[in-house]
Amino acid sequence: MTTRIIIARHGNTFTKDQTPLRVGAKTDLPLVETERGTNIGKYLKMRTLFPSAVFAAPLKRTTETARLAIAAMDKDIPLISDGRFTEIDYGPDEAKTEDEVIARIGQKALDDWNKSAIVPNGWNVSVKEIISAWEEFAKEVETKYHNKTVLVVSSNGIIRFAPYLTGDFKKFSDEFDIKVGTGGVCILEKDDDEAHWRVTDWGIKPKEKLAA
Repeated sequence: MTTRIIIARHGNTFTKDQTPLRVGAKTDLPLVETERGTNIGKYLKMRTLFPSAVFAAPLKRTTETARLAIAAMDKDIPLISDGRFTEIDYGPDEAKTEDEVIARIGQKALDDWNKSAIVPNGWNVSVKEIISAWEEFAKEVETKYHNKTVLVVSSNGIIRFAPYLTGDFKKFSDEFDIKVGTGGVCILEKDDDEAHWRVTDWGIKPKEKLAA
């Protein structure tokens, strides 16, 4: 029997003519488009990967994305707010442009964050707590949703730690880009006889799959 956790990143919070900012837990922006959230649902529907429940961080961008995905699947799926998946706190870099962030922490620190999830100086992030939250949630899913599928809608800073569930984060981060784009989808599965979760898909772009 296989239990499945699907993870999706929220849609866009900036338009193409706006300068994107580093948006964390303290900045609650709404979506500026509906396509990515809708495409998440359409993609899951296309693959008949209907979740028994959808968990979303209690921010506008994640909650709205979750609702769009549920609507696109055309199923009566409960939406559960879960604070464990709220984006990280970027501290002094909250709501700053990427150039401003690099000017403060340096390019290497940003590269280390994007490659290995090493937290830059000044950000209010407990890696241990985020990993523990993923592990706790995975155990709950195995118990409450055994042999079923759930969907989690979160943000980039939180999602990159999900591969710790594989038992070998370094191996995973050496082979894959842990930074997931907006509207991206990742799928983790675990059979009853497996000790760890395995990533079957990572950073999927639903729009490309739907157009194929």
